[in-house]
Amino acid sequence: MQSTISVEDQLTKIYAIWLREFKVFLREKSRLVASTFTPILWLFVIGSGLGSANPSTVPGVDYQQFIFPGIVSMSIIFSSVFFGSYIIWDRKFDFLKSVMVAPVSRGSVFVGKSLGGMTTSLIQAAILLAIGAAIGIHFTPLSLMQDVAIILLMSFGLTSLGLALGSYMYSLEGFQMIVSFVVFPLFFLSGALFPLDKLPGWLGILTAVDPATYGVDAMRNAMLGVGSHPAMLDFGVLTAYTAALGLFGIYSFGRMKAV
Repeated sequence: MQSTISVEDQLTKIYAIWLREFKVFLREKSRLVASTFTPILWLFVIGSGLGSANPSTVPGVDYQQFIFPGIVSMSIIFSSVFFGSYIIWDRKFDFLKSVMVAPVSRGSVFVGKSLGGMTTSLIQAAILLAIGAAIGIHFTPLSLMQDVAIILLMSFGLTSLGLALGSYMYSLEGFQMIVSFVVFPLFFLSGALFPLDKLPGWLGILTAVDPATYGVDAMRNAMLGVGSHPAMLDFGVLTAYTAALGLFGIYSFGRMKAV
């Protein structure tokens, strides 16, 4: 009975932390607009511009549709990793200190914040999926469920990475500088803008170790029926990366100082 009460208590605290993060997101409507504008700009400007120059990237799929899964992943990468900056804001306003001295485990704090980042990414991705339907992406109930599962896996893993990085940083400027060296390689090496089948050897190695590669390819398989890897391989590797990044985030939170 005691263990059951303890689990219920931890779940209540996780929910409270998630709710706080979600309310912060709802108050910052400009954040939603800004975070969805850039992917939409890439989709229509880069997709139309490069598509007119190289329309046959994949037979039967126009370039704008081909990069669409990568653009959804772009939104997830940037919003999830930069979510770690809220740790620094919480530290500056002493909210983090009040949470750390409360009777709640750091693991629960981490999970609650990660779920908040996942919710943010899912809302932004849902907007892009609606736009995808308008440009000719044909969704089925199965493909939508697969896309949501991929989005949740990617967002949890990358939010964990962002929170882990934020736990080691005390300056917002320093965090933004470090994160820039993370998010741009994650995006550009993921195959979001190009197929992975005919890359030079050195570039193929870099894309193979990028966790976002498997998220982009899994979504491309689900949405368009084309991919560089089998769908089950993408899901397996992405799940392994998500678990590893989650454990890294929990470890980092355990070592974090509130001040």
